[in-house]
Amino acid sequence: MSTFGGIRHSPSTFTSSPASTTLFRRLVWEGTVPLEIRVDSKELPANSNRGLECYFIQAPRVSYLPLLIPEIKRFLQDVVFDDEAARLMKEEDWWFESEEGHLLKWHWPIGLIYDNHTTLATSRPGSSTSAHVQAVPLRLILHLASPPTDKLLLSPSAEACKQAFMGQLKEADFLRWGNTKRMTGLRKAEQDGMWEGIKEHHFDDYWRVASKVTPTTLPARPGSPPAGHSSMHMRPPSADPQGAPDRDSAYNVRSVPIRLYLPEGPVLQDLAPPILEDGTPNTLADLLSLHLPLLFPAPGPGAGPTLAYALLQGVITPPEAELAWLGACMSGADGWVNICIGLGRER
Repeated sequence: MSTFGGIRHSPSTFTSSPASTTLFRRLVWEGTVPLEIRVDSKELPANSNRGLECYFIQAPRVSYLPLLIPEIKRFLQDVVFDDEAARLMKEEDWWFESEEGHLLKWHWPIGLIYDNHTTLATSRPGSSTSAHVQAVPLRLILHLASPPTDKLLLSPSAEACKQAFMGQLKEADFLRWGNTKRMTGLRKAEQDGMWEGIKEHHFDDYWRVASKVTPTTLPARPGSPPAGHSSMHMRPPSADPQGAPDRDSAYNVRSVPIRLYLPEGPVLQDLAPPILEDGTPNTLADLLSLHLPLLFPAPGPGAGPTLAYALLQGVITPPEAELAWLGACMSGADGWVNICIGLGRER
């Protein structure tokens, strides 16, 4: 992998037409990951069919583990458990962990769980960094009892997952515009409709509402006031039919909601303005060299090689990608650009 260069583009270089923006958003939405879910053999009820306790699924990246429970439950009832065991099942006691024994964060999008595991696996000694894009099933263990409530904090139910999802949307809204009034300005039916779009995996239903709070890829005009200084950002765009389109531009937000996930390390989050002080677009290379300079050295005399890669929505992301464009086109359904960092260089 080459050194992260400071490639510069004008704000209009990465802008998209409405059609291409929708295309990238749909590609993110339609992304799936392979999961292999096996019931813990020690917790299988008596008389279970022990040859079929493993379930395979291509799960949507934008979905959540608690939303897979009904489908897994139907499989276990129909194929694995006898009638008595099926009747006594309490799905509120179900919880997941990785094959390595790590408790899974059920409130993370499934795609983020998968990418985080991928970068962790390829960062181990002896692993091949050239294999990180291969779609290898993520092996999960499903436990049917004794959830570790002290570590789960909340029951991994669909309702708790919905509340966590809404919280992420509001936090992303605040980072973009300096307030949450775009989200709180939505009717309850609209907010519920976004979650139903996730549950039923309906792209149009979700984006019918999400487009009211997500910035566009249109460039901000020179001299446009930043989000924190504009009264237009105190309410949903639909409330300002006469408003200029660039006020909703991804290049005009206060900060792009973005997080960096290190393998077996902390999650880094900081303000990430779409435009730097010199007026040039803030790129992924700028962000990574600022926060992880040893892994992603800034270009210049004597700069060392890049020692890691950035994985977003299962794609190795080019360093010249502008943060504003990533926030408008490649964020998850919760509004966040979740970038997983893997160690190693391409051969």
